[in-house]
Amino acid sequence: RKSEDFEVFADMRLAGVGMVGVLHASSPLDAIQRFIGRVELGMIPHILDTIIFVNAGAIVKVYELNLTVRVPTGMVEQDLARPLIEVRDFETGRLEYEIYTFGEENVIVPVEAESSDGIKRLAEERILEVVRRFDKNAEVKVTSSNSALVRVDRSAIPLLIGKSGSTVKELERMLGISIDVEPKIRSIGEHVRFDISEQGNSLYITFEDGVVNRSVDVYIDDQYLFSAMVGKKARIKVSKDSDMGKRLLQALLTNSKISVLVTQNRRGN
Repeated sequence: RKSEDFEVFADMRLAGVGMVGVLHASSPLDAIQRFIGRVELGMIPHILDTIIFVNAGAIVKVYELNLTVRVPTGMVEQDLARPLIEVRDFETGRLEYEIYTFGEENVIVPVEAESSDGIKRLAEERILEVVRRFDKNAEVKVTSSNSALVRVDRSAIPLLIGKSGSTVKELERMLGISIDVEPKIRSIGEHVRFDISEQGNSLYITFEDGVVNRSVDVYIDDQYLFSAMVGKKARIKVSKDSDMGKRLLQALLTNSKISVLVTQNRRGN
């Protein structure tokens, strides 16, 4: 029951000693859960290669654990591959659970016909935990196995996206999912003139002085791209490496329609 007991058992198993450990738990997964946090996730299959669940004096379930590196069930993008533990039925070999790191947490996900729905709910909850720091009424919708749409108040968008997309890029890296951000309520704004120039690894959207300190929305072919506050130099800087920058650059190369609308009056000094 104590952490020291788990550590001794783990050391003996990793040393190659064949041992049978007895652990009181309500289910086989509860037994695995008690090892998570006490030992590294990737070491668990080397310590618990077989789990025999006994209830009322009868063997109810036998699982075998294996460590592999692949894309979790329900995800499709190859860059989402990660180390994961497969929990399979010992007799049939059927995969029933997967254990892996999602964001900053270790999760146990059942592999069923509806497993993708479970992954979506997990992703939505994890994203909401973060974006509610910027807007407590934020909304999240997972649109596919590798992308999500976040809707927040217009004033929170620049903070959520961060400088050159740094904040949203970090969130994407942490969760392994692409995130689009848009305002919950799209207001009707005033079209403004602008120029787009390229300098090094950045794109600059430059406006007339009258747009300084005002919030603008950028659209490509009438599809919302992002919102930003125009700085003192009457321009917005967008990194080419960011998702927004890549889409904006692609729009320039394909001569797509790019439009900018002013959505907020000038701030007071």
